[in-house]
Amino acid sequence: MPKVFVNGINLYYEEAGSGAALLFLHEFGSDHRGWEPQMRFFSRRYRCITCAYRGYPPSDVPERPEDYSQDHLNADAVGLMDALGIDRAHLCGLSIGANTAVFLGISRPERLLSIVVAGGGHGSVKGQDRAHFERDFRSRAERLLKEGMEPVADELADAPIRRPFKVKDPRGWQEFRDRFARHSARGSAYTALGVPLRRPSYYQIEDRLRTMRVPTLILVGDQDEVCLEGSLFLKRVAPLAGLHMLPMSGHTLNLEEPDLFNRAVLDFLTAVEQGRWVRP
Repeated sequence: MPKVFVNGINLYYEEAGSGAALLFLHEFGSDHRGWEPQMRFFSRRYRCITCAYRGYPPSDVPERPEDYSQDHLNADAVGLMDALGIDRAHLCGLSIGANTAVFLGISRPERLLSIVVAGGGHGSVKGQDRAHFERDFRSRAERLLKEGMEPVADELADAPIRRPFKVKDPRGWQEFRDRFARHSARGSAYTALGVPLRRPSYYQIEDRLRTMRVPTLILVGDQDEVCLEGSLFLKRVAPLAGLHMLPMSGHTLNLEEPDLFNRAVLDFLTAVEQGRWVRP
């Protein structure tokens, strides 16, 4: 299994293809395998890399909660690029991965060619919605540590934002659910506590987002209620952000609608590379 040692852990990765680098960053409920439709499609044109985060086997699962945070994920992504000799890359992230792409777009723009923010902005809400978001992730972490992966995976895989996937592609949804259930309960719990709960919302970093000059494609499903507000806010404030909304689609966009997802991302990358991703 290919691994690199970055920031004190062994990080598992896979790569295929050649050309400009395209790094895929997964969501909370997935891992490196969740990008297979994209690895197969884009490796015909790009050097594609996907990885499993810290806490997600076969990468290491640190035993201390303090070893999980948004800063750790940011540093791990850059460390992986360094280890693979990649100076600049296109970054395509889903959910947690999307937010990592945004934070790197702010803090390390010199390392990025573009970013795709798919299903991003979860938690970028206010008032009672934010309080509900925080209760949800704390409860999720507690259940993972007490009950293990199976019951939590069953519940989350059948959440409203996943049901469009289940309806459209029951077989694909079952594969997603089964992979989710085999994750590390400790790694998932510490990720839940350390990453979404501790990272700032888009509202809290509005001034920095307004200065972000990395070409940005925002992808969101219209049934992904937890990400609509954050995605729309990011579109309004990020200078080079364009929004693509998929109808009757939920959170697991790249697996639920792989053809539409791949086409949207390919058109975006082509526009960026031709210098045509510009504000009208």
